[in-house]
Amino acid sequence: MFNPKTRILVVDDMMTMRKLVAKTCKELGFSEITEAPDGSAAWEVINAGNPPIGLVISDWNMPVTTGLDLLKRVRGDARFVELPFLMVTAEAEQSQVMEAVKAKVSNYVVKPFTSDTLKQKLELVYQKHFKS
Repeated sequence: MFNPKTRILVVDDMMTMRKLVAKTCKELGFSEITEAPDGSAAWEVINAGNPPIGLVISDWNMPVTTGLDLLKRVRGDARFVELPFLMVTAEAEQSQVMEAVKAKVSNYVVKPFTSDTLKQKLELVYQKHFKS
């Protein structure tokens, strides 16, 4: 599993969902959690990298810049191409999941979800990025 000191960026336009994901991450032992209300604000946080973001957990549907657009931007920048990126969204249609996979999402969680589901997905993301 990720180091508990991994700095997590939670991106969602709904404050209640950001707080829920952050709370779940804290229950899983993480302590360094930063939040952003959309992909543009998230990109600024990722770019600032002080300290560096070690994991992005992002919603898909947001104003300004969507989670998918953020993912494409992250994967298009050599500095962040390996940054673990978990999409948490209500978008469950296979075509949308495939679009995220094509954009190289690390994994995908469909809302609503449990803390156990999030933990399982985080473990899979960790294995994909650090155990290969």
